[in-house]
Amino acid sequence: MTEDRNFDDIAHKFAKNIYGSDKGEIRQVIVWEDLLQLLSHFDKASAPLHVLDAGGGLAQMSQKLAKLGHRVTLCDLSSEMLQLAEKDIANHGLLAQYRLVHSPVQSIQDHLSDPVDIVMFHAVMEWLAEPKPALENLLTQVRPGGMVSVMFYNYHGLVYKNAVCGNIPHVLEGMPHRKRFKLQPQKGLIPTDVYQWIEDAGFEICGKSGIRCFSDYIGNMKNMGEYQYEDVLALERKFCRQEPYRSLGRYIHVWAKKKQEQE
Repeated sequence: MTEDRNFDDIAHKFAKNIYGSDKGEIRQVIVWEDLLQLLSHFDKASAPLHVLDAGGGLAQMSQKLAKLGHRVTLCDLSSEMLQLAEKDIANHGLLAQYRLVHSPVQSIQDHLSDPVDIVMFHAVMEWLAEPKPALENLLTQVRPGGMVSVMFYNYHGLVYKNAVCGNIPHVLEGMPHRKRFKLQPQKGLIPTDVYQWIEDAGFEICGKSGIRCFSDYIGNMKNMGEYQYEDVLALERKFCRQEPYRSLGRYIHVWAKKKQEQE
C-alpha cells in the first residue's frame, strides 16, 4: 500500500458487511473474552479507565467498555465512520462517555493531554502504508502499568485461505494486490513481527487469540456434516488460544501490559 485506507467511500457497506454478520459476531465474542481478562489487570479502585479506541470505526468493542463505566476517546481517519459511530453510540445512551476525534492514529498524541490506561488498535494496521511506526506511536501513549489490545490481519491465515480456495498461483506469486476486494485487506502481518514490536516498546504480552481459526475455511455447507452457528462458535472458543490453531486465525488478537518504568 502506498497510502493509508480511508473508508469514507464505503463506510455504510463496511458497517453492514463487517459487523452485521456471523463472522463479525465470532470476532466480537473472542475479543471481548480477552478484554475481560485485560481488565482484570487493573485495580478496581482505578476505575473509570481512559480508553483510546484508535481507528475504532463504529466503536463496537469500546462501547462494551463504556457500558462498564469507562471513558473512551475514539479516533478515526474517516469522518463518515465517525458519524456512524456517533449515531450508534448515541442510540446506546453512551455519548457522554465518549470524545470523538477526527484524526489519523499517527497524530493522536496532538489530541491527548495525558497517557491513557488502555489502547485498543483493532483491524487497522493491515490498512496502513507503514503499520509499525503507527503501532509504536500508539504504544507510547500508554501509561506505565497500562494495557494495549491489538488485533491484526494474519499473514498466515491469508496464505492458508488462498490455498484452500485454490488460489495457489496467487500465493506463489506473493499474493499481489487485487483491487476488486474492497473490504478484504490485501496484505497480512506476520504475528512474530507484531509481537516483537510490542515487546520492544516495553510491554509484556499477556495473551493471544486466533480470530476465526476455522469458520473462514469451512466450505459450502452443502454435502457437509450438520452443524449450527452455535457449534462453530463453540469450536472457535475451544481452540482459538491453542497452537497450531491460533496462528491460523484470519486475525490475531494480542494484549499486553506496559512495564513499570523502574523495571
